[in-house]
Amino acid sequence: MAVKIRLARKGRKKLAFYHIVVADSRSPRDGRYIEKIGSYNPVTNPASIELDFDKALGWLQNGALPTDTCRAILSYKGVLIKKHLLEGVKKGAFDEAEATKRFEEWLKQNEAKIEAKKSGLEKSQDDELGKRLTVEKRVNEARVAKLAKRNAALAAKAAAGDKAETLAEEVAPVAEAAQEPVAEAVQEPAAEAVQEPVAEAPASDAVAEDKPQE
Repeated sequence: MAVKIRLARKGRKKLAFYHIVVADSRSPRDGRYIEKIGSYNPVTNPASIELDFDKALGWLQNGALPTDTCRAILSYKGVLIKKHLLEGVKKGAFDEAEATKRFEEWLKQNEAKIEAKKSGLEKSQDDELGKRLTVEKRVNEARVAKLAKRNAALAAKAAAGDKAETLAEEVAPVAEAAQEPVAEAVQEPAAEAVQEPVAEAPASDAVAEDKPQE
């Protein structure tokens, strides 16, 4: 029976996480397994990995074959380098103390890389936040300027309307005063035209009386 260390999918759509399990290679992916040795969540950044180091190492030493993804996870957590060092001890290349020393040095380097990655992610997030704030500030300033321009235009329009109204009020009395003499001038000739025939009527009667009778 071939035994594999692989992932079993859990979670829901677009929010999946995985169990790291030891299972028979003939079993379905999310089917029956022999033992669960950890979990893997790729949604977080960096990915969250929980692993039982000793169990994973024991299964590797007993011949379990990891899938490509699980191999990367085991390498990330140091299980593969530990297995390699223990094999070196068995072959007599170095003693167990040297193997432990080398593994601790590797752990320190790996932790430094992880911390550097986390710091880089935090810095990039801060930079992205700063850019967003800058863009939002520019948009707000543009809106304020546009609103100020609009208010200035409305104020200028209102001032122009008040000025025109004031000018109309000042011109109205002058126009009325200018129209009064014209009305009187129009009325006087009309009155004289009516009076002239009345004055001439007695004269014609006098002429008729002075005419000798036949």
